[in-house]
Amino acid sequence: MQLSDFAGFPNLVAMFLNRADYRGDSPFLWAKKQGTWQPISWAEATRQVCVLAESLRKLGLNPGDRVALVSENRPEWCIADHAIMAAGLVTVPTYITNTERDHLHILENSGARAVIVSTAKLSQSLLPAALAAPGVEHVIGMEPLRQMQAGKLSFHDWQSMTTGDGAAARRAVDARLSAMGRKDLACIIYTSGTGGSPRGVRLHHGSILCNVEGAAHILAEDLGWGEEVFLSFLPLSHAYEHTGGQYLPIGMGAQIYYSEGLEKLASNIEEVRPTMMVVVPRLFEVLRTRIMKQVEKQGKLANYLMDRALTIGGRKAAGKGRITDLPMNLILERTLRPKIRARFGGRMKAMVSGGAPLNPDVGVFFDAMGLTMLQGYGQTESGPVISCNRPRVGIGMNTVGPPMKGVEVKIAEDGEILVRGELVMHGYWQNEAETARAIPKDGPNAGWLHTGDIGHLDKKGRIVITDRKKDMIVNDKGDNVSPQKIEGMLTLQPEIAQAMVSGDKRPYIVGLIVPDPEWALAWARAQGETFDFKALQDLPAFRNAIRAAVDRVNKDLSVIEKVRQFAFADEAFSIDNEEMTPSMKIRRHKIRERYSARVDALYKA
Repeated sequence: MQLSDFAGFPNLVAMFLNRADYRGDSPFLWAKKQGTWQPISWAEATRQVCVLAESLRKLGLNPGDRVALVSENRPEWCIADHAIMAAGLVTVPTYITNTERDHLHILENSGARAVIVSTAKLSQSLLPAALAAPGVEHVIGMEPLRQMQAGKLSFHDWQSMTTGDGAAARRAVDARLSAMGRKDLACIIYTSGTGGSPRGVRLHHGSILCNVEGAAHILAEDLGWGEEVFLSFLPLSHAYEHTGGQYLPIGMGAQIYYSEGLEKLASNIEEVRPTMMVVVPRLFEVLRTRIMKQVEKQGKLANYLMDRALTIGGRKAAGKGRITDLPMNLILERTLRPKIRARFGGRMKAMVSGGAPLNPDVGVFFDAMGLTMLQGYGQTESGPVISCNRPRVGIGMNTVGPPMKGVEVKIAEDGEILVRGELVMHGYWQNEAETARAIPKDGPNAGWLHTGDIGHLDKKGRIVITDRKKDMIVNDKGDNVSPQKIEGMLTLQPEIAQAMVSGDKRPYIVGLIVPDPEWALAWARAQGETFDFKALQDLPAFRNAIRAAVDRVNKDLSVIEKVRQFAFADEAFSIDNEEMTPSMKIRRHKIRERYSARVDALYKA
């Protein structure tokens, strides 16, 4: 396949069928069953997609009807997504962590007529919402479901829905696709709600195809394009994985392995040996901490090599590399780096970071270990990828790279990043007011997507993001402070797992801190204290240890950025307590609601 093969696809299903016809019986989708990785071929996936599409039509679903998809990452997710579109319908992906209330909001707002759910466990929060939502009529289970009392819902099983004449179904799908264009609605992806209720982003086929072509150009021109293997880990209901972990590998004719989850991710990486992964910064931060701790236990030589690698990496990132570093680089290539790369399978071409800002120090660390990390930037409203670092342009750890092919970027007078191109959404589902705010119809910036991010373009045309427009703290003196910068520095300290800082319209910055549990356990043992996470926080010595970590960060901050006071959170910010999104970003409004009194008290101390 050549890059020219990406031009002209009328829709996403056509791209999939084109690649499937080319790949035939080659393995495509892999999942672990009974302890072994088992594949579904491109040909078999095509058969299931087409038969399922025709089965959906036989249920009485009409062109443009919405079908909700609730499933963990697995081959059936990809097959269901394509089948929904091949039937002329619209996919509405939802997170498996959604509560009954979340599901009800999405089902009602989207007007979904059917839902596809993977397991009986996930159906427990979904089915009550499906019963309450006025439009839902059909429930399809990938695995057997416990059916409720017969009522308005009709239940169907995956096996029967994907059994049938594949050739006849393919002919019907091909005929239907001839009328489906790039401007047609492909899916409605609901934002993860960092600032309020989720909104449905209307992504058309061309938006995602534009993303795929732009990303493929970067991979082909900068890294070389071969037999690629992707490991899918992030939720497919998130636009980042939906495009980068599903449609990009399909466009490249690659194989996709589905991870067994966070607990088994490290072993999955070593088994699968992927060439590409899309990951969020928080995972990189966790991996960096684990690697550093393991090296610390390996003695003086290992620690010396790590120190040298980071020193050289820091100079390289600052553009101050030295010829005298060459001998040590050769030593590192034969000692430390191969061991680190082996933990990532040994053939990783690139790990792409997105979904949230990456702390430059984390990027420098992995680059120093000999692993290529490309930080990208985007949002659901842009399909989602806007830009990505490119080795040929130069990887700036404080940048998110130049705009991709087919993407226009400009900076508004107030510093907001504006985007234009086929990748931009057609608006929010049934929300004209928010659509008009995001993409104004009038004025000097009419037709441009207003990202809500503040930044600028550097001399190489790379985007540098300084903060979120809405998240920016403006203190009582009118000074602007970036909370993400401070939080990123705090969470790099071994004592601190999570942090959120505040200070809007206040005289100084304060922080809410979640101590690192592994560090806290080690501290308790060293001090002869019983390990009780809550009780430890009441000990003056424990608080002083955290204070020392905050003070280390303060040394590198300006006067207006310094964290003057802090309080402990009652528990970690998580998806379960709704204080973190599924893409691992903190939900500031939720945390503020819960801890407002505690934070306010820090200004009275």
